[in-house]
Amino acid sequence: MTHAFSVTALSLNYSWRNKLSIKIGGLASGLPPNLVDQVIEAERIPMKQIQEKKAGIEDKVKLVGDFETKINDITKNLSSLMGRKGFVDKKFSSSFPDSITGTVDPELAEPGQWNLEVIQLAEKPSVVSGGFPDKNETQAGVGYIKFQTKEGEKEIYITKDESTLEKIAEKINLSNVGVRATVINDVNNKDRGYKLQVSGATAGEDNNVEFPVAYLLDGDVDLQFENETPAKNAKFKLDGQEFEVSENTIKDLVPGMTIDLKQAKPGQEVRIGVSENYDMISDKVKGFVDSYNAALGFIQSQAKLTADKSGRQRLGPLGGESFTRMAENKLRQIIQNPQATNSNIKRIIELGVEFNRNGTLNFNAEKFKKMVNTDPKDVVKFLRGNNVDIGFIPNLISSVREMTDPNTGAIGARKTTYQKRIKQMDDQLDRKERTLGKREDLLRKQFAQMEESMAKIKTQGASFGNAGGQNG
Repeated sequence: MTHAFSVTALSLNYSWRNKLSIKIGGLASGLPPNLVDQVIEAERIPMKQIQEKKAGIEDKVKLVGDFETKINDITKNLSSLMGRKGFVDKKFSSSFPDSITGTVDPELAEPGQWNLEVIQLAEKPSVVSGGFPDKNETQAGVGYIKFQTKEGEKEIYITKDESTLEKIAEKINLSNVGVRATVINDVNNKDRGYKLQVSGATAGEDNNVEFPVAYLLDGDVDLQFENETPAKNAKFKLDGQEFEVSENTIKDLVPGMTIDLKQAKPGQEVRIGVSENYDMISDKVKGFVDSYNAALGFIQSQAKLTADKSGRQRLGPLGGESFTRMAENKLRQIIQNPQATNSNIKRIIELGVEFNRNGTLNFNAEKFKKMVNTDPKDVVKFLRGNNVDIGFIPNLISSVREMTDPNTGAIGARKTTYQKRIKQMDDQLDRKERTLGKREDLLRKQFAQMEESMAKIKTQGASFGNAGGQNG
């Protein structure tokens, strides 16, 4: 009996030793140490698939946004073409730009022509000192310079360090006495060409000033003011009627026109005018055509088959989408539909905007300019209409708004739909992420508990094995 028990005990001891000697990864359970990470990673696979789909939709949102921008660009040039009175691109013309130049407010100015004769330019009052050999060394003396201002008499004191022409001019300008001092170099006088000029702030007889008197002693050269020039008004004739103003920039003499008088030439009439700037107007219509072609080119590029990385022929990301076909039809209707205006022009193609074979547009600038030159008002009637819901430009703007409306527009609604799908995916991913976080915490706790239990079993098995060996 004793022998039999020893064999049995030995057999049990051998069995426990062999079983407990099998270990994987150095853990008591023999399981991989990153087992939880592997399980969680496996359960993330559906989330990665959602993220891939989301990335594809985000790419589509960007493309739709680009397309929306191209559609909106179609209206930019033409919407800035018209104002309340017609074309807003007008220009000023002068038969003698050396004598008269000007600018126009396109919203206020009316096309027309006028004759202008400049009799006299407006001038600021001024006075000039006698000459000095230099501007920064020769001293004018110590003392003060007296000025008569609107606030009364003012005196500027000049010290020895401030008595050069350059320093005196600087001190006058900093003293706020209503005049401006400048050192000028009269090259006709080689020995004493530097002079101090004191000028009133503004031109016109109403702005005449009393010039200063210098009381300076012990200078190298006496500072005396001479050659006084009184303020003058500008005098001119507009279509034979004489006018007098206090400055050389004339506003509102003609509505919407600003005239700059540059040179007096009594007896010489200068032809000035306001006209439509047909080159600028033509450029804006050309800009409309280019923007239209860019939008249509985007649609065509999405519908074109191209090879992907695997060599398979595929449409663009938005290829086959119904909203791109709807937008394309809308674009064609903009060009083809007649406008219910009181203009003799019914379609934009009559103004040189023509279809190419591939559906894009071509702009015949010469034809457009000819139509505008022949009857600009008729062109304005066609383009502007009633500026609300009749006319090419109002209908163009309305069509673009219909396409881009975020709720009902073919483009805007699709963009909104994509954005909602992305939001739904974000919410789904967020829920799954929270669920996985809880799942991971639970697995780690269970794994830790299992490790603890297996370690205890291992310890007990080792003790039992050792006891069996001692009994053997």
